[in-house]
Amino acid sequence: MHLYSSRLTAKAALSLSLILFSGLLQAQTPEKTAGQQADGEEQLTIVAVGDIMMGSTHPSNKLPPEDGKNIFDGVKVKLQQGDVIFGNLEGPLIDNGIPEKCKEDKRQCFEFVTPVRYVNYLKEAGFNIVNIANNHTFDCGLTGVENTINTLKSNNIEPTGGETLGRLQVKGKRIVVVGFSFTLSDHAYSINDIDMAQEIVRKLKEENDIIIVSFHGGSEGKSALHISNTNEIFLGEKRGNVMQFSRAVIDAGADLVLGHGPHVLRALEVYKGKFIAYSLGNFLTYKLFNVKGLSGLSAILTVRINAQTGMFTGGTIVPVKLSKDGIPEFDPQGKANKLLKQLTAKDIHDNMLVINEETGVLSLTQ
Repeated sequence: MHLYSSRLTAKAALSLSLILFSGLLQAQTPEKTAGQQADGEEQLTIVAVGDIMMGSTHPSNKLPPEDGKNIFDGVKVKLQQGDVIFGNLEGPLIDNGIPEKCKEDKRQCFEFVTPVRYVNYLKEAGFNIVNIANNHTFDCGLTGVENTINTLKSNNIEPTGGETLGRLQVKGKRIVVVGFSFTLSDHAYSINDIDMAQEIVRKLKEENDIIIVSFHGGSEGKSALHISNTNEIFLGEKRGNVMQFSRAVIDAGADLVLGHGPHVLRALEVYKGKFIAYSLGNFLTYKLFNVKGLSGLSAILTVRINAQTGMFTGGTIVPVKLSKDGIPEFDPQGKANKLLKQLTAKDIHDNMLVINEETGVLSLTQ
């Protein structure tokens, strides 16, 4: 993978210094006044999905029918119901981009180049935060990264990754989304440096109300459905101990952790009252991803948190399935709900989270 690792230590230190000085649907949701908890306290709603690759012009032209204008139609109405609407963007947004990554790395290497105009589909779907801290950010080098950031920002979508922080102000609360990955760069803090991750979160918490951590980590594929409290290796790369990392950043002050990267769904957890999604799976991955079987099960996760404390107050899972070409649509059979319930029961000890596989409602044990 293309890491730009020679500058990492200095850049991480510089970025930390900058932080020090820088300022399903209503039927599935318990009946509460919008934006309020049962006790009248204000809450925030976060809608999150996994990996997004809307089409690529490399290595061959694989763009969706009608130039992609309908790619989110099957799920759009279920996305647009949050204060924060988040997804993981796989690959740069750039026209005539020149792929660079696979020149140096030949191990099962994949590169994506998505046309700039496709940002309109993200915007129309409702996304206001997208993660760029992943192993495809530099597929077209630094030029591709900078073009992606500028394109997103010019369309009122906040990118997040490393020293590029996603910032929103909602209901008077300062929300920051910070991105980590196993591919360390200027645009991704390291999931493998937990001490540094905690320090970053602590400093951000001093000047902001709600901290959401996004991470790209863990092994990949159907063999990666289950998590354990160990360091995961894939293709010879250290892809983090996702459980240790997630709990550590919550200990440091994070209010929500959203994981992606394994290309399959993984367990959910409530740790010390804060919500963790260990992997949100594939969400919209046109043509170039494996979406057979369990890799084609996805979800739209809605999490409600107390706007003052960040504590989890409830949520829902909207089950999604991907077509053979990787286009998402609602799954009336609810297979993702069943899978997430099974994975959570198996992998999370002393589990406090209740998953209703029929309705997708998420709640805490009484």
